[in-house]
Amino acid sequence: MSAPVPHPGPQSLVWLFFNPIGRISREPYWLSFALVWTFFAIAITVWLRDTTITPETPLPEAMASFIEANPLMPFMLIAFQWVELALVIKRLQDRGLTGFLAILVFIPMINLLFIAGLGLIPGQDGPNAYGPGPNSRWKRPT
Repeated sequence: MSAPVPHPGPQSLVWLFFNPIGRISREPYWLSFALVWTFFAIAITVWLRDTTITPETPLPEAMASFIEANPLMPFMLIAFQWVELALVIKRLQDRGLTGFLAILVFIPMINLLFIAGLGLIPGQDGPNAYGPGPNSRWKRPT
């Protein structure tokens, strides 16, 4: 198998957040997660300002009011999950591992350790099967 050839096009935020193909190093990984978590925290903060949670209000009722007050939140959660998955897959590929290990993000408690561990362990230097170098994507052979 020949070494992957770099993609000639520019890297974009769409590629970074939504495309699972390629490799990213630790810095863009953490910065991307920080940006996404900031947007998520803003949405939660707005909800908490508009909601009064008391001991008499059960959690399912509070969550129902949250969804009613923020009808776009389920779509935001789905988009957040996709971005998280794309970032984790690219980080796994930078380590030379298969993206199928990203399924671990769906296991509670393991997901936080997994995401943090991926952000702390350095990637492989030089080309691997998933891209020509960190922060790159590969071009399909013709």
